[in-house]
Amino acid sequence: MDLGIKDKIAIVAASSRGLGKAVALGLSEEGVRLTICSRGKEALEETAEEIKSGTGAEVLAISGDVSKPGDIKEIVSQTIRKYGTVHILVNNAGGPPLGDFLSFSPDDWQRALDLNLLSTVNLTREVIPYMQKQKWGRIINITSVAVKQPIEGLILSNTSRAGVIGFAKSISNEFARDNILVNNVCPGRILTDRIIHLARERAKRGMVSTEEIVNSWEKDIPIGRIGKPRELADLVVFLSSERASYITGVTIQVDGGIVKGIF
Repeated sequence: MDLGIKDKIAIVAASSRGLGKAVALGLSEEGVRLTICSRGKEALEETAEEIKSGTGAEVLAISGDVSKPGDIKEIVSQTIRKYGTVHILVNNAGGPPLGDFLSFSPDDWQRALDLNLLSTVNLTREVIPYMQKQKWGRIINITSVAVKQPIEGLILSNTSRAGVIGFAKSISNEFARDNILVNNVCPGRILTDRIIHLARERAKRGMVSTEEIVNSWEKDIPIGRIGKPRELADLVVFLSSERASYITGVTIQVDGGIVKGIF
């Protein structure tokens, strides 16, 4: 299937590894020209070379922290200088730490909001004018199944990521007539550094092995296994495409069936 996005320009946040990297690879295979960004310069450059050598795609790698508005402005301005516009934005960021309500300070809450909610708001603000001008845009926010089914011990993530859903639904209505489509993708348990870190933290708390935690998680998943980054990336790539031209304002989980709710 031709997804109709060859030579489109995409910014993929937090894309040196994990879900962001999988999305960047998937887009590059469709002929999309990329800006990838993350805080870790070495891993970012390695990913850029891997994408270039594997798919021949054009890649601009920019070190930056999406929780900092100044870094966001620089990421977008460098993208515009190189490519002239932005068609696709994939908002993505790491998750806040594990913990319960009373264990976090006001500064912890602010960092979580800066990382998961305000990074999405600020990146979106920077790219919307270019999408309006060309009457074509795709914004996909990678959040978490926590927005549909809060996860015990992840109150910072449960709260900050839920804000992304309200924001996305609001702007999906506001900019639909500009042919700017905004959707959310919610990973469940996907095999990334983040899920391994959470498994180790929960293992320490429960005085059990990391393997036991992972096995218990797999038993909770109807499909019976933890997902692969590419399985989420394929949905993001589709939502980025011309084939998804009548889908906006929706929140879709990629979770092997772990969310039990109907909606």
